[in-house]
Amino acid sequence: MTNCSARKDSAASATSRISPTTFCASRRHGRSTRSRNRHFRYGDNIMTFPTPSRRRFVRLSAICAFGLAGLAATAAPVWAQDAAKYPERPVRLVVGYAPGGPTDILARVIGQEMGDALGQPLVIENKPGANGNIGTETVQRAAPDGYSILMNTISHNVNPLLQPNLVRYDPIKDFTPIAQVAVLPQVIVVGPASAYKDLGELLAKAKSNPGEVSFGSAGNGGSAHLAAALLQQRSGTQMNHIPFRGNGPALTEVIAGRVDFMFYPMIGLNELVTGGKLRVLAVTTAERMPEYPDVPTTSELGFTGFEDYAQPIGFIGPAGLPKDVTSKLQASIESALDKSEVQSRLKSLGAELTFRSAEDYTTWLTQDRERWADLIKSADIRAE
Repeated sequence: MTNCSARKDSAASATSRISPTTFCASRRHGRSTRSRNRHFRYGDNIMTFPTPSRRRFVRLSAICAFGLAGLAATAAPVWAQDAAKYPERPVRLVVGYAPGGPTDILARVIGQEMGDALGQPLVIENKPGANGNIGTETVQRAAPDGYSILMNTISHNVNPLLQPNLVRYDPIKDFTPIAQVAVLPQVIVVGPASAYKDLGELLAKAKSNPGEVSFGSAGNGGSAHLAAALLQQRSGTQMNHIPFRGNGPALTEVIAGRVDFMFYPMIGLNELVTGGKLRVLAVTTAERMPEYPDVPTTSELGFTGFEDYAQPIGFIGPAGLPKDVTSKLQASIESALDKSEVQSRLKSLGAELTFRSAEDYTTWLTQDRERWADLIKSADIRAE
């Protein structure tokens, strides 16, 4: 074997520097090879580290690859592994509006029965603001384990259309539809001391004094805002939109007379009307409502098509919700809606029971988004 001499360090005084030495060549069986060890000089000392052969390196890489693949297969998310045990604790039902509003009332009526069916309570968490977007994004960011779900409304589809630079979610891809439960027809209401005896008088005032007549809503892009914007388009008027953090606060201002009118879902309204706190000028259903037989429909007054834009109510969860969990939640919703007392309660509130399964609701939401996109464009509706 030929003698080998290590290359001298050009800076012997720099003892703290580590630099690799040259590899020594040797003759074995008549051919030149490299040592399988790496030599490093640290000051005056030489350290030797074994270098694996190419074959050994490939073998070790393969072992690591198979190990990682096995780890990935067994390290499924906790919510996927525990789907069969779901639910093991209370479920959070997020409502993107203030307590006392239509969505909140429905969430409490249906959520109570869902909890009984699931064996765990549904805890209502109100997150009002930004036309329901705060609540929507809360559920979007939640883990897809079934313990955070949302009661969604029209704003779920409309918010991204009106504010694409601020609302950064896809209403279909970023969520898991669970079921639709109802639609909420709307009525046009004014306070008890309002000077407007019918819709004709209100619109006449709006035409003669642009911007003076005001209407309230649960927020920009909510059902009340969009319905009033449609009325402005059809009547050729310009009115003043005043958004609130929920339908409840907006209705309070209408009752007090500080806001002229609003479109309001039927939920919980009848007691206020019979109690003399509100008057109904028109209903948006195709036919007159049994509760208000003397009140004309918007179609009768010359404004057709309002019934096609009724407020939808449903349940959705974060994207990636396991199918087993979705199925259990859907089954609990069906169980709740099958109870006669729930049906009677929804009817007394003015909600029209409309059940759609997770699959059907996904299709309907896609079509609904297209319908609202067309209206927003044709009516030039904008977030204010």
